[in-house]
Amino acid sequence: MLADYWVEFLTIAGVHLIAVASPGPDFAIIVKQVIAYGRKTAIYTSVGIGLGIMLHVIYSILGLGLLIKTTPLLYQGLLYLSAGYLTYIGIKSLLSKPDTTYQLSPASPRSDLDNHVEQTISTTSLAPPSSFKAFRLGFITNGLNPKATLFFLSLFSAIIAPSTPECVRWSYGVYLSIATGLWFILLSVLLSHSRIDQYFQQYRHVIDRLMGVVLILLALSIVMY
Repeated sequence: MLADYWVEFLTIAGVHLIAVASPGPDFAIIVKQVIAYGRKTAIYTSVGIGLGIMLHVIYSILGLGLLIKTTPLLYQGLLYLSAGYLTYIGIKSLLSKPDTTYQLSPASPRSDLDNHVEQTISTTSLAPPSSFKAFRLGFITNGLNPKATLFFLSLFSAIIAPSTPECVRWSYGVYLSIATGLWFILLSVLLSHSRIDQYFQQYRHVIDRLMGVVLILLALSIVMY
C-alpha cells in the first residue's frame, strides 16, 4: 500500500532527515553519553530517542498534539517540564570533573590503541547507568521536546493528505521512529570510534561541560520559543 503514497513518503522522509540531522537536545544527549559512558550506553539512549518519536506520532494521529497546542495551560506545562529536565541534565554535565585515569600515549602503536582506549573507559571514575536508565534518558528527552511535538503536528497536518488511510499514517510513524533510532545509533558508533574517542576521553570533562551549556541554552530557547 505504501507504493501508492511514495511521493508523500519521500517528502516526509526528506523533511525528517533534515530535522533529525539538525543539532538539538537529542544530539547533545548522545554526545554526552558517548564521552561519559561509551558506545553501548549511547546506543541504548538512541533506541530511547527512536521510541520517543512514537509519542509525537500518537499525539498527531489522535489529534492530541493539536489539543496541546491550542490549550495554553497544557502547552506551557510541557514547555516548562521539558526545559526543567534539560536544565537538570545540563547542570549535572557542568559538574563533570576531569578523569585522572586517562593517559593518552602518543607513541602507542595503532594496534594497541583500541585496547588502550577500552581499558581507559573501563577504569573511568564514572559508572555507566543501566541500560534501562540510558534508554529512559533518550525516551524522556525526545518525548518531552515540545518542538518535536509541533514538528510532527505540522508534518501530519500539512504534508500528509487527509485522505491518507490511517494504517498508512501509522506506518509513516513507525518508519520515522526506526529511522530516528538508527540515525542516532550510527552517530553513537561514529563518535565512539577509537580515533575519535581517544580525544573525547582526553578532554571528556571539557566536552561534557560544553554539552551542559548547550543543554541549558536549549532549555532557555524552549521557554522563550
